[in-house]
Amino acid sequence: MSMMKTADTALDEKTIIAAAESALEEIAAIRAEVGKVIFGQESVVEQVLLAVLSGGHALLVGVPGLAKTKLVTTLGAVLGLNSSRIQFTPDLMPSDILGAEVMDQDDSGRRSFRFVPGPIFTQLLMADEINRASPRTQSALLQAMQEYHVTVAGQRNDLPQPFHVLATQNPLEQEGTYPLPEAQLDRFLLEVDVHYPEYEAERRILLETTGVGEAGARAVIDAQRLSAIQQLVRQMPVPDTVVDMILKLVRSARPGNGHSLTDKTVAWGPGPRAGQALMLCARARALYDGRLAPSIDDVFALAEPVLQHRMALNFSARAEGMGVRDVIATLVKDARG
Repeated sequence: MSMMKTADTALDEKTIIAAAESALEEIAAIRAEVGKVIFGQESVVEQVLLAVLSGGHALLVGVPGLAKTKLVTTLGAVLGLNSSRIQFTPDLMPSDILGAEVMDQDDSGRRSFRFVPGPIFTQLLMADEINRASPRTQSALLQAMQEYHVTVAGQRNDLPQPFHVLATQNPLEQEGTYPLPEAQLDRFLLEVDVHYPEYEAERRILLETTGVGEAGARAVIDAQRLSAIQQLVRQMPVPDTVVDMILKLVRSARPGNGHSLTDKTVAWGPGPRAGQALMLCARARALYDGRLAPSIDDVFALAEPVLQHRMALNFSARAEGMGVRDVIATLVKDARG
């Protein structure tokens, strides 16, 4: 029996390795195709792709004009996903996102209600400037992002699979924005900071986007293949050392767990979703880099985008000018030993 189990395990390993090698080629092609349209921003492209390969959602934060929307549009084309875009504005209503029931009347005069699906019924939803809508409207995404269906008039309506929300957000200090509620933030697998491009990348932007034509992106995979890669990510083995480091890092970010800096500065810390996000994204990052298992370095590299929107500092820490990223950097440094 033990020999049979060993043989089955070896077979499973061979199957995973073969699937991973095929996925590696496709991921490399995806990166190359995105690179034709998005210049520089390698870490941003990587983190957004990691969120999608992990089956989750991503929040892109940065000032206007940094190609956040263009990145989302490009990814939809390259991944072969049906996509739709919602421009979040202060007057946007939940029904503008979910859809609504309308009354129909047939030839005999009988009336009935019919559900007209909203733009959320797509595979890749671009929530553009999500923090410009009121919290009431933002909350329309809560059920969809967690349970992958929406309830309208008491009826469950399943969303297409796979389903991803890639939202863009302007910095909160800009005029006309509303902070996202904690429950909304927690549903994003990663918060991706989008910074200004490097000199050479910005020079290329000037040269290649102000002419007669611009480069376009082609589809590399389709929705079915993306779902298969997402399943592969979940099948990748995770060493016990990596699991222990994830637990150590996440728990150290919560007050009352023995870390002096956290106890002094953090008002509330990350929940179990943070650990789940680190597990999935560490696997996806290993595959993205051509490895078959994640390492502790993957956990450290992903600590900031996974944790920064899942914890908040207390008043005294903010008054001293400390930021969440400073706390996370210290936690990572201490975890490294």
